[in-house]
Amino acid sequence: MMSKKLLNASLWIGFLLFGSLLILDCSERTFVTIGTGAVTGVYYPTGGAICRMINQKSGVYGIKATVESTAGSVYNVNAVLSGDLDFGIVQSDRQYQAVHGEAEWAEKGAQKALRSVFSIHAESVTLVASVKSGILDVDGLRGKRVNIGNPGSGTLQNARDALRAFGLSEDDVQAEYIKAIEAPSLLQDERIDAFFYTVGHPSGAIKEVTSGRIQVHLIPIVGSAMDDYIQNLPYYTKTRILKKHYPKAVNDGDADTFGVRSTLVTSESVPADIVYAITKEIFDHLETFRALHPAYEDLTRESMLTGLSAPIHRGALRYYEESGLINMINTKLTSQYE
Repeated sequence: MMSKKLLNASLWIGFLLFGSLLILDCSERTFVTIGTGAVTGVYYPTGGAICRMINQKSGVYGIKATVESTAGSVYNVNAVLSGDLDFGIVQSDRQYQAVHGEAEWAEKGAQKALRSVFSIHAESVTLVASVKSGILDVDGLRGKRVNIGNPGSGTLQNARDALRAFGLSEDDVQAEYIKAIEAPSLLQDERIDAFFYTVGHPSGAIKEVTSGRIQVHLIPIVGSAMDDYIQNLPYYTKTRILKKHYPKAVNDGDADTFGVRSTLVTSESVPADIVYAITKEIFDHLETFRALHPAYEDLTRESMLTGLSAPIHRGALRYYEESGLINMINTKLTSQYE
């Protein structure tokens, strides 16, 4: 019969061995965080969808991903480059500006450590106006109370571009600089006449404002002036907001406008294996990913390789080479590896 001392020693050794296995297991798992945007926008559920798919394969990839609500594109770029985030979802125009040292990065210069992974859904520059304001087009914003977005947001830059294309500036309107997510309630409280919001559709915030007491229009942002303005801007594209998503909006049909793409970015310092795993999981199971949100219904592998300005991360590039997608990518984004 085993003595009490020997039994205790055996238990203690067993405990230590079990503990060491737990420590080994934790040390082999990599934790990553994806920065998104407001919880009611499309960025947050997009980050959540990516995390969900990766976490279901945590035993395969050894990655545990979490999503973080943030102030949006500019914050996400800066947080990724500082190491506070591993990945960030960023508007394609903001990615372009960061890489080229423009807008918020004019003083810092080109953000050469930024890397792109892939594009996701289209985001439309959405202009919403109350019916009683009489606003029917961009020119109708003159003198009106218009929220153009908070400083540092993608919405603010897009609103400025939309105004500029039609010969206006923020000085021609009574501009407010409030987070776009707060604008629907301001319009319904009749504290503003209209607002811009760059967002993927369908959007909970736009559903909210189109279903309120105050009737609203989704205002088209179209015309030769707009076409000429965006022709030489590689991050903009024509988009369309479908009436079917907002049946209570006072519109006869869809609203044509322009927009950007949401993109997943990271830093060159993030290990290639992690970026490879995330890229592979999403592209290999694109149908599963598309089913996670209505904004993804038109996603294709080709569209997910457009709207990128930062060099492709070497981990993502490895997957694109293996899967034969490399020919769909602008060679300017891969030349640093040649």
